[in-house]
Amino acid sequence: MISPQAIVPALKALGKKQALQELSEKAAELTGLSAREIYDALLHRERLGSTGTGDGVAIPHAKLARATGMTALFARAAKPIEFESLDNAPVDLIFVLIAPETAGADHLKALARIARMLRDQGVKAKLRAARDRDALYAVLSEEAASHAA
Repeated sequence: MISPQAIVPALKALGKKQALQELSEKAAELTGLSAREIYDALLHRERLGSTGTGDGVAIPHAKLARATGMTALFARAAKPIEFESLDNAPVDLIFVLIAPETAGADHLKALARIARMLRDQGVKAKLRAARDRDALYAVLSEEAASHAA
């Protein structure tokens, strides 16, 4: 579900909106959609309630009419970001999911897989310890396979 090009090993954003903006720009490169369209959709979702799930994790997501398939991005923040998380803790692991409006159950299944993987303390420790994009990709690929069930 994720490619090496969709990994940002040291996101420089200092705040939630800046993080969403930078990740929207990266998502635009991968999807061909406009960064503004992605950013607006992610921000709209955040207004419904923070996607900061706790323990340093956020899973911003959106459905877009023009999206042709599911796109996932992963970023590790260089410094933890205030994200209005459920536990009020800052976020350093951000997994973005962009899906077509018609994705329905597939979108929910993908979110559930991501959430299940990022609830695992061992996975979070590996992601925080990984040194670069290749190491992050290796962890995400290995863990996605083991958390698919």
